[in-house]
Amino acid sequence: MDTTPDISAAVRRLYDTFPFPPDPLSDEPPPGYNWRWSWPDAYNFCTGQKPPKLDIRILDAGCGTGSSTDYLIHLNPEASVTAIDLSEGALKVAQERCRRSGARAADFRHLSLYDAAELEGEFDLINCVGVLHHLPDPIRGIQALAAKLAEGGLMHVFVYAELGRWEIQLMQRAIGLLQGTQKGDYPDGVKVGRQIFASLPENNRLVKYEKQRWAGENQRDECFADMYVHPQEIDYNIETLFELIDASGLEFIGFSNPGYWQLERLLGKAPELIERAQGLTERELYRLIELLDTEITHYEFFLGKKPVNKIDWSDDKALLAAIPELSVCMHGWPSQQVFDCNYQLLNLSSAEFEFLQACNTKTVGEILADVEMGLDEVRSILSKQLILLTPKL
Repeated sequence: MDTTPDISAAVRRLYDTFPFPPDPLSDEPPPGYNWRWSWPDAYNFCTGQKPPKLDIRILDAGCGTGSSTDYLIHLNPEASVTAIDLSEGALKVAQERCRRSGARAADFRHLSLYDAAELEGEFDLINCVGVLHHLPDPIRGIQALAAKLAEGGLMHVFVYAELGRWEIQLMQRAIGLLQGTQKGDYPDGVKVGRQIFASLPENNRLVKYEKQRWAGENQRDECFADMYVHPQEIDYNIETLFELIDASGLEFIGFSNPGYWQLERLLGKAPELIERAQGLTERELYRLIELLDTEITHYEFFLGKKPVNKIDWSDDKALLAAIPELSVCMHGWPSQQVFDCNYQLLNLSSAEFEFLQACNTKTVGEILADVEMGLDEVRSILSKQLILLTPKL
């Protein structure tokens, strides 16, 4: 029996009751920065270069209360943004959020991901964060979105990882058992869950996990409900994740936190094990890493619809002819101490600072004629996402 309509209705009811995310509304643009929602920076991360155009179409697929939509609008001033969601209650909050923040108009639609075909045209960037794992049929969902992605376009995806959510799964089941016939009464589920945590011994593993990782955000009932009483959740491991990706027909470009997926981070003290791992496929290597570090709670990654043109800048001549521009994800500029796109503090050398000051009009070669710096240092700056490069035509 196809229970999809019942499950979708239950999910919609949850978010009408507890609109998510519960980020406060503001009369100012959203604070901070998420480079994954900036088309120039996301495109640069995926392809190694600045995008050829900025007047693109963006789809926020499953926008919830509009926190992501607000960022997408403000970070991409030349783009047109469409946002869809299953919950009318969440959409109303999203519209009010964007109105309050001064964001230009977006096209908000009360629409399921499954029905993305109803949207006109294609999109250059599709953002789908925290949605697919709540669908009864995630493969159908990602395929519906893939069909709306333009050639050369990018899709940014966030889904749950099972190994880091083990304790969450246990609490979800415990709450469900105690609710019995009241399961689906979401305020009651929140009440039961809070009573469980308040009653369990302090050294209980579920209590310790909640305090260490989630207690801050779960003070809000909306967050607690989304985590512990959600009616539909599918958690992934590397093997099932790539089954989802392969079914989309899109190209896996990479995880947006590549540092996490370096085996040296875990086994750097055992070079013989690193050598053994060289015989693994890329996916086997990812699986090994998540088995050794079970704290990962989600996967965040980019997919692309071919052809996605990439440049690795290994050719010195091409790099010298490229025009570098400063990334807007760099905070604290101009200073020799800046925060990169991941809010990590960087101490720039005098030469790096001088190079960055000269960006935006000159080629790399022209800048290096006046700055004592080598191409390897330029590549290092590029890898930190401090600059975007435009290749010579």
